Amino acid sequence: MSSSLLADNASNAPSIIPVILSGGSGSRLWPVSRRSFPKQFWPLLSDHTLLQDTALRGVVAGVGSPIVVCNEAHRFIIAEQLRDVGITDARIVLEPSARNSAPAITAAAFLVAEQNPNAILWIMAADAAIQDQKLLQQALASAIQAASEGYIATFGIKPTKPETGYGYIERGAQLSSVPDVFHVSRFLEKPDAARAADLVKDERFSWNSGMFVAQASVLLREIETFEPDVFKFVKEAVRDRVSDYDFERLAPAAFNSSPDISIDYAVAERTKFATVVPSSFGWSDIGSWDALWELTPKDSEGNATFGDVFLDGAKNCYVRSDGIVATVTGVEDLIVVVTEDAVMVSHRDRAQDIKTMVSRLTAAGRPEAINHNRMYRPWGFYESLIQGDRFQVKRIHVDPGHKLSLQKHFHRAEHWVVVAGTAIVTRDAEEIMVRENESVYLPLGAVHRLENPGKIPLTLIEVQSGPYLGEDDIVRIEDIYARS
Repeated sequence: MSSSLLADNASNAPSIIPVILSGGSGSRLWPVSRRSFPKQFWPLLSDHTLLQDTALRGVVAGVGSPIVVCNEAHRFIIAEQLRDVGITDARIVLEPSARNSAPAITAAAFLVAEQNPNAILWIMAADAAIQDQKLLQQALASAIQAASEGYIATFGIKPTKPETGYGYIERGAQLSSVPDVFHVSRFLEKPDAARAADLVKDERFSWNSGMFVAQASVLLREIETFEPDVFKFVKEAVRDRVSDYDFERLAPAAFNSSPDISIDYAVAERTKFATVVPSSFGWSDIGSWDALWELTPKDSEGNATFGDVFLDGAKNCYVRSDGIVATVTGVEDLIVVVTEDAVMVSHRDRAQDIKTMVSRLTAAGRPEAINHNRMYRPWGFYESLIQGDRFQVKRIHVDPGHKLSLQKHFHRAEHWVVVAGTAIVTRDAEEIMVRENESVYLPLGAVHRLENPGKIPLTLIEVQSGPYLGEDDIVRIEDIYARS
């Protein structure tokens, strides 16, 4: 097979557009994955993040530039991570709210159909792992052939164990025109342990990968047939979209009116054109720490580790530290994850239950459930170092050529000390250059802005003082990143 799916008979080859859905929060991989910076943005299995690995599959396959559908809060993270791996021509589509996968996919299909209704969408989540790229491309070639004939193809993964965390697909008769592709007999919900044990023994059943391949026009036709309100409102949202910076914002009123429904329920389980490509390319949705343990190289005692970790007498454990040293002694089958502001310990058999703990933390109002100590912004990031009564100390990192919004505060004053790089500080009518080991004071109510005019990152220490230090005490007067 050619290294590019479009290399052979290129003049007659269909246009293939990867569509990457990046809306999940990955709460079962807490405390690393949180809503502010979920698992697709972390390098969990390689030097690349899961999002980067997903986008690079299209590069390897030689298909078109990707469309990434995501929420507004993650738009600059996605753009930067794609640029870091050389993908500069992606279309990043911003959802005004999370309405599940069917509206997101429908939006992508409408955008593609504006240029080519017969173009084929290769739809996938941003946070799955695939181990065998060659087998993936072989399966993708079969799926594209089926899609070219008007079918909606998905990939059925050969089960390796009785997994209760995945849905299943039962295959029916083989397509007469496409080798290795079968009609879908039915989709099954996630089974209990006993049912999963039976399914794994039956070669007709495979795991539902959630990846789909289909023509834009076919997807839109089936959406209009089965979910006319999704079709109607998303069509309006795409029609009235606004281009902003490097992003395309779907019209909020229309998109928010769309039903909240997955593509599985909306189309896959109802269409007569569903097909499945049985596959063994090592797919995992990395839906738990136990799944990540299975995919990570292990020592002679079955332990997988990451970061500053020391083990003594431990067996079959996953231990990760993104901060302080973590030591584990004389235990088996545990998951231990350490970040700068949280520690999570679980038995591997209870890995799926971590999501329940995150719900408890959220109900208790704990910020650690949602936000990391390090918060990423389009200009860089900040992290809290010390917080006390009426004061807070932060480290602020500003990338070269970037600047914060022009803003003011009603409840706090700030003192900035530059420790690396050079800053240009706007303070009311003044513009001040602040170098390393120099500082500037911003009194309460002062209109101010921080800018990095240099070629190296700018790092400063910010000391806030006042009766209220919340992030919502920011009045933005001007912002180059179109934030409110």
